Amino acid sequence: MTQVAWQGTDRVPAGQRGGQPEWSGMARTDASGAIPGGGAIAPSGPMAPGAPLADMGLQTGAQQSQQTHEQARTGGEVILDLQHISLSFGGVKALTDISFDVCEHEIRAIIGPNGAGKSSMLNVINGVYHPQQGRIVFRGEERRQMHPTAAARQGIARTFQNIALFKGMTVLDNIMTGRNTQFRTGFLAHALWWGPARNEEMRHRQKVEEVIDFLEIQSIRKTPVGRLPYGLQKRVELARALAAEPSMLLLDEPMAGMNVEEKQDMCRFILDVNRQFGTTIVLIEHDMGVVMDISDRVVVLDYGKKIGDGTPDEVKGNPDVIKAYLGTSH
Repeated sequence: MTQVAWQGTDRVPAGQRGGQPEWSGMARTDASGAIPGGGAIAPSGPMAPGAPLADMGLQTGAQQSQQTHEQARTGGEVILDLQHISLSFGGVKALTDISFDVCEHEIRAIIGPNGAGKSSMLNVINGVYHPQQGRIVFRGEERRQMHPTAAARQGIARTFQNIALFKGMTVLDNIMTGRNTQFRTGFLAHALWWGPARNEEMRHRQKVEEVIDFLEIQSIRKTPVGRLPYGLQKRVELARALAAEPSMLLLDEPMAGMNVEEKQDMCRFILDVNRQFGTTIVLIEHDMGVVMDISDRVVVLDYGKKIGDGTPDEVKGNPDVIKAYLGTSH
């Protein structure tokens, strides 16, 4: 068996994805260059600027068959179930009676106009906000007053709409902070960098290096984050979340402010994380082309209420969704 750099392949329904292998940006191939149990390697090399998503092996919403969508909808078991969630800030209702679920290994998109409550919903999922009404069931257990640290220890990691990195620290050090919940030795031992603490940090450093290789940011690993362009800072934030080895990844507008080429790269990385590691992804994104291309299912919010839920094709034809985005004539 040889190793080749993974460049992304065709979309795989949620129910057909495997488990979570060790973090690695490499794909195993046999002597013929094929991946055992799964298709051919996609062409290597950078994408041409302005190339369509289809050139990366991504199917468009129109190309995805209804059968594929049905497999994605029912393929994995429900691991997150949000039931009648309501959240208020004083007299302002951010979320009102919202219910939907997330299945294992799928990419679940949350869309809606500005102010619809999308980021508030992510904050509810990872414990930043506590809803006044409703139930949150994660992997069969009801979560009450979940703290973000506890959510991270349960395998939920996230990125933020506004980049939340340590600007004066290097890329490597920023990504190392994502391993915080994995450390087991005490503070004093780490301060002295002695014995088990030293060995533990070396193991975590190796995991971080694998994430750096996977996201192709080796050349900037020693660069202070504050010196990087916006698109690379977004990639570093994704790397920090991946360093925690999450089972569920929450992405809050990961492609906001990016140009076409940067969006293509981010799409490729999101699909590779979902396919190679089996990571469940909950995604907020305003680029409807991206959402319809890579999502298994989509839930639509408007003014804090759910107005649509289903496959990308179903959501595109929903009259309430069309009205929320395009308005209606009188």
